[in-house]
Amino acid sequence: MRITRFFYRVYDLYADGFRNMTLGRTLWAIILIKLFIMFAILKVFFFPNDIKSNAPEGHEADYVATQILKQ
Repeated sequence: MRITRFFYRVYDLYADGFRNMTLGRTLWAIILIKLFIMFAILKVFFFPNDIKSNAPEGHEADYVATQILKQ
């Protein structure tokens, strides 16, 4: 009973805080947009999937091991 009450109080604290913030919503929107740009858009253009394009099906681990040993 005490644990559920604790989690309810923590949730209530955060929910009330997010409900009453004004500048924070803008900052959270900026943070979420930046995260989307970093993980969705930049990954597609700057980090190609070399393992999938160069390694035969089922031998990805061997391909990675040979690439590491070459360097």
